[in-house]
Amino acid sequence: MLEQKQINGPVAHTPYHLIDGASGFGTVISRETQELSEIVRDTANPLIERLEMYEDIINLEVGDTSLSRARNIERETGLKQIFLKFEGGNPTGTQKDRIAFLQCLDALRRGYDTITIATCGNYGASTALAAKLAGLRCVICIPENYHPKRLREVIDMGAEILRTSGSYEDSVGFSKQLALDKEYYDGNPGGVNTHIQLTGYAEIANEIYDVLRDAPKVIAAPVSNGTMLAGIHRGFSTLYKRGKTSRMPQIVAASSYRKNPIVYSFQKGLDTCTELQPQKIRESQVNEPLINWHSFDGDEALWAVRATNGWASDISDSKLMYYSKILREKEGLSVLPASTAGLIALLEYHKKNPLDSDRYVAVLTGRK
Repeated sequence: MLEQKQINGPVAHTPYHLIDGASGFGTVISRETQELSEIVRDTANPLIERLEMYEDIINLEVGDTSLSRARNIERETGLKQIFLKFEGGNPTGTQKDRIAFLQCLDALRRGYDTITIATCGNYGASTALAAKLAGLRCVICIPENYHPKRLREVIDMGAEILRTSGSYEDSVGFSKQLALDKEYYDGNPGGVNTHIQLTGYAEIANEIYDVLRDAPKVIAAPVSNGTMLAGIHRGFSTLYKRGKTSRMPQIVAASSYRKNPIVYSFQKGLDTCTELQPQKIRESQVNEPLINWHSFDGDEALWAVRATNGWASDISDSKLMYYSKILREKEGLSVLPASTAGLIALLEYHKKNPLDSDRYVAVLTGRK
């Protein structure tokens, strides 16, 4: 039985640093969003008006992130038309905002007053902000042995923290059971609202199409639970079926060296995503956003890689750190080292098997 402890008192104040390197000194939202939030949080207003105002907040704050050419990296690697989809433009600096805001909208629409999730870092900040703007209570479960650097930020935004025993996967199980017992909205991966998360991440595909007007040859992304990768694949699949694109992109998954079930299962030629041995998973300040012994949306992500003739790669911490430095120096982007995994997988493949001249996209996250 998992144990839990609630944090109610003050926490030592430190600047907010994302757990694996990119900085985010608090979260800034526009004055217009603050005014819209006042309408959303006032339960005396009609629900339809509150939902419309919250949709306006999403439109103002979330998504439409930049897609830019990495010309300096192109010159050094010889691979032309590398595009970087930089998710740091979202309000808390990561792609997690896409699903956090959509789920809070869904929670409002369905009459929930509380949302619960488990996290080891950035998803907590995203959900805390989205819930605050929606006027929802937010309960975040964090493994007691994890010390996310954004904890002060999350608490300042009004979230309640429950410390749980065991691993991240155990915290997810605790949060899911809490949602069931207390009738909270379950915002966890691999849960009853996964379709909302996939819809949110599918928007990344739509935004790439809006710029390129077709699917790229390859889209490469970091994977942990596999939800973002599965959502991007779903987005491009929809575009292709509607006749908007001429092809499906090859999907490339990349993660920390031998610490992710999706990559491991692909390399072993497995049809379904197998679990790793928890005792062999060792986190670091660099790889923490990537590692799992169980990937909650692993089967769908693994299928996306196989169905598109993509590939999956292991990336070392040293390479993650090196390429985050390169991106800062060559392209002017301050990114989470872990988020460079997809780009590294693309460039390393090109070294061994030169890719044709085409268009290639790597998804990154962090804050400028």
